[in-house]
Amino acid sequence: MVDNSTMENPQPKVVKYIAHLLSYVLHPLFIPTYFFLFLMQVLPFEFVGITEWQLKMRLFSVAWLTAFFPAFAVFLLWRLKLSDSIFLRTQKERIIPYVITMFFYWWMYYLSRNFTDQPIALKFFYLGIFVASAIGMTVNNFMKVSLHAMGIAGLTTSVILVSVFYPVNNAVWVLLAILLTALVISARLVVSDHTKKELIVGLLIGVVTQVAAYLWVV
Repeated sequence: MVDNSTMENPQPKVVKYIAHLLSYVLHPLFIPTYFFLFLMQVLPFEFVGITEWQLKMRLFSVAWLTAFFPAFAVFLLWRLKLSDSIFLRTQKERIIPYVITMFFYWWMYYLSRNFTDQPIALKFFYLGIFVASAIGMTVNNFMKVSLHAMGIAGLTTSVILVSVFYPVNNAVWVLLAILLTALVISARLVVSDHTKKELIVGLLIGVVTQVAAYLWVV
């Protein structure tokens, strides 16, 4: 007799643990914060107009507005019984979180247009993730597109575009971003119920929206 549980989830426990860990650490909500940290390391000359304390406060603001508030909103939806899980496993459960993140992403883009002491890369990045969220919410009517794929693809594309726009040696960061993309997609195949099609569509949305935003802003 064949063990059905083994057939359904054949990966070793350590592989599933690592996949879960990667999914949490590289969650889409953390992507804007990671990108800001990346710019602080690669383009410090673009922040010369502000003090170190102000720069830290801006990093905190990015994390607060793009990670904490959307996550807290999802938590409230769960506690108010408007969703069955904080993991948003169904397409219906993802509609309100999409709207919430779209609001904060648009707000970050709006603010970035008025700052002259930060990289222009933030402008096209914020615009890109806002458009990606809008497209993701639309596609959500037809399939449960992978948010992880959208997020990591957007981050990787933005890292590549930074090396195109700025005269900096960005090869190591580009290779690291590509490696992380491969790891995240592999992790989602292991521990999520996403199909390959949903992952590929997520990757395409993340890439195309960042390129389009770059062309629009630059």
